[in-house]
Amino acid sequence: MKIHEYQARRILQNFDVPVPVAEVASSAEEAEQIAKEIGGRVWAVKAQVHAGGRGKAGGVKLARSLGDVSALASSLIGSRLVTKQTGAHGAPVSKVLIQEGLNIAQEFYVGLLIDRQAQKPILIASAEGGVEIERVAAESPEKIINTYIDPESGLSREQALEVATKLGVEPAVCPECADVLVKLWNTFNSMDCSLLEINPLIVTAEHKVYPLDVKMTFDDNALMRHPELESLHDPEQEDPTELTAHQAGLQYIQLDGNIACLVNGAGLAMATMDTIKLFGGEPANFLDIGGGASVEKVTAAFEIMLSRPEVKVILVNIFGGIMKCDIIAEGIVQACHKVKLTVPLVVRMKGTHEELGKQILKDSGLPILSAESLGEAAKLAVEKSRE
Repeated sequence: MKIHEYQARRILQNFDVPVPVAEVASSAEEAEQIAKEIGGRVWAVKAQVHAGGRGKAGGVKLARSLGDVSALASSLIGSRLVTKQTGAHGAPVSKVLIQEGLNIAQEFYVGLLIDRQAQKPILIASAEGGVEIERVAAESPEKIINTYIDPESGLSREQALEVATKLGVEPAVCPECADVLVKLWNTFNSMDCSLLEINPLIVTAEHKVYPLDVKMTFDDNALMRHPELESLHDPEQEDPTELTAHQAGLQYIQLDGNIACLVNGAGLAMATMDTIKLFGGEPANFLDIGGGASVEKVTAAFEIMLSRPEVKVILVNIFGGIMKCDIIAEGIVQACHKVKLTVPLVVRMKGTHEELGKQILKDSGLPILSAESLGEAAKLAVEKSRE
């Protein structure tokens, strides 16, 4: 689950992380009033969207007068911000964060996440703050500082001081920087974050340490431990199709291809997409219908897949275990009648009640293309997508 920067700032404050003075606005008038109350001569006007790359996309601007604050807020609020992470459709901007201008002496990158290969939390830091960390890692990997964290004992002050020193933080500021790093770890760990990214973490000319920009994402599997986060969810930032799928209990991610996939099990879904790619095709989505799907759920999946005009063919790949093939078959038949199927449908099913499922499809009279293997199904789907 993603949240906005202004929401992430409030969570950091709950863990005593110092943050710059800022407030969120929903209108140009409100933005100007906030800037007036903050005071100073420079303010940052920051579009609030669930996507990175805002700066390069024009979503973060400096204002040097109250009039500039109002004008910038007016141009952003109600617009759609297009970044490399949003795709061409962009993300809607309904709020902007007005943040005090600061005198920056040093800036760094700091990120906390889980290294799945090492099965440990990791603190990633770099003196190349304010730029894309992926580019730094690719072009200058020696500038990346990786610090693994014991999940039981957490980030120690000694580790934090070592990171601050390696970053080149001024010696007089290292203790404060270490304190902030430890508090960031406490936030990450206590809130079950999957990512906490500060880019940049700054040191001001007054020797103060602040996270100037915050990105916070939570582990969806741990949300039941944090009911307070539910109110932070912003459905406007989600893809409408993905939101509909989520509400239907489907694990769905939209992609750019034209071969829609309906599969039970995340691993099988990944293998199905890989096989489509192997034969030169492009999957239109990841869709895991799960192990306890109903006829209604299958119908919802078909409606979601066919809502996209780009889809030229549907590939259903089912391994019947808990999910029985006859249930999927009944759902396919009902869905085809309800949505009036207009694209080729390739079905491969194996496992529990396989023969019954195949018979249901055969008796339906629908023009369903059957396949015995995943390779055969993927190859057939790719061929049909090119017709």
